[in-house]
Amino acid sequence: MLSGVLPFYDDTAVKIFEAVLHANLYFPTRNFHAVSLATKDLLRRMLYKDVSRRFSVEQVLDEPSIEELAIMIQKSKHLVAFTGAGISTSCGIPDFRGPKGVWTLQRAGKGVPEASLPFHRAMPSLTHMALVELERAGILKFVISQNVDSLHLRSGIPREKLAELHGNCFRELCPSCGTEYLRDFEVETIGMKETSRRCADTKCGAKLKDTVLDWEDALPPKEMNPAEKHCRTADVVLCLGTSLQITPACNLPLKTIRNGGEILIVNLQPTPKDKKATLVIHGQVDKVIAGAMHLLNLWIPPYIRIDFVKLSLSHSPKKKTYVKWCLKIASIHGQRAPLAFLKSAEVSFPERPDLKTAFLQKQPFYLKRETLRKRPFKMLLTFNFSDGCGCSCTTIEWPINFQVTKDNFVRDKNEVLQELWDAAHKESDSGQHAVLERNVNPRSEVAIYAFVTNIRRYSGSEEVNGVVEVAPSSNRNFVIKRCSEGVNGSQTSQKRPKWS
Repeated sequence: MLSGVLPFYDDTAVKIFEAVLHANLYFPTRNFHAVSLATKDLLRRMLYKDVSRRFSVEQVLDEPSIEELAIMIQKSKHLVAFTGAGISTSCGIPDFRGPKGVWTLQRAGKGVPEASLPFHRAMPSLTHMALVELERAGILKFVISQNVDSLHLRSGIPREKLAELHGNCFRELCPSCGTEYLRDFEVETIGMKETSRRCADTKCGAKLKDTVLDWEDALPPKEMNPAEKHCRTADVVLCLGTSLQITPACNLPLKTIRNGGEILIVNLQPTPKDKKATLVIHGQVDKVIAGAMHLLNLWIPPYIRIDFVKLSLSHSPKKKTYVKWCLKIASIHGQRAPLAFLKSAEVSFPERPDLKTAFLQKQPFYLKRETLRKRPFKMLLTFNFSDGCGCSCTTIEWPINFQVTKDNFVRDKNEVLQELWDAAHKESDSGQHAVLERNVNPRSEVAIYAFVTNIRRYSGSEEVNGVVEVAPSSNRNFVIKRCSEGVNGSQTSQKRPKWS
């Protein structure tokens, strides 16, 4: 059809144009690199009129661009990643300027898009985990994020290699001693206001503040200074999923150009900085990065989430025959902190038919009972997980004997978490649990448990039932030297936000 209209284009170009005009968005050609630059330029101008169509076609056609991206990542000496909301859209978190972004839909008179799962249960995307692997391999030196979703920290990027320019919805800061606290629930305030919790340091005790900036707030020097330093040092700044329009953050990547560095941009839509970039790929970030990682022969590690719960059993004698006891299921972040990953709990006594099963539906979870002192029993605790968790529930067994004193212990946290990580990785399932520590007093017993609540594997092209994986490619002789690995597969660090 187009051969008469476009006689100066080769056969492959004609087929591409026909595919575009007939909305055959996934025309499977592998010869796009052989098409003339004039053809490519005209094709892109056509595609710019339809963002979704441009993405779908170029994602398939620009394989040479992905190869060029992989080569530049491999050759970089000081790679810095600059990330925006676009790397979290596949996590169920809407972006702002994308086809289904918050501001895009609002301009169209539509409502704010809903997240596909609770914010606190969002899991890192393929791109997040690819950055973890690049950091582990010693290629990625620093990450600058404009996001407040905490997914870089959850994925395993060390805190000292991360600048969160706009804050973190899950991080609190002590303004007095500077201690950071990373929570498993969304902090209730924004604008660096005081929260309902205090610093856990007994020598401090100051009221904590949230770390999310309001619109009029200046970027914090603690985050901005290292970001500027690494952008000046970088020979490559890789911009992922960002429109590069929010100032002053969007100007940070330009600092590398002044020192001879290069900017690479991967984003669904064009950005104001495209003309200054050495390489621009307009496509879905996850798929572009998956292709680059495949060419680099780098495996994308799975994400395995581990949550914590504090169990306490206090008791007091009622004369000599009976004991009054109270079971509490609480957050490790404090009695008033929510257990965001728990929906309800069930307490049963399989060997004691005289003791009724209790269903705890509302937080704070607690159960009061009175039993014979001399009659031990076994308590089964079934934890029903909230929406967004990888399994519906898990059960632990807690033997109770008020006449026997148990031993105190504290296990090595990293060792326990690594064991849970390995078990979940091997079984490709969640629900595993382990006790981290136990503290026994004459009138109480407190235990900290860890639970695997999610596992997500990643593929280079798609996800099947949430459990898929991409194997390393064999078409590159790429030698990497990994740093020491932590539980999330990232470099271990001494400077981490506290969890309680």
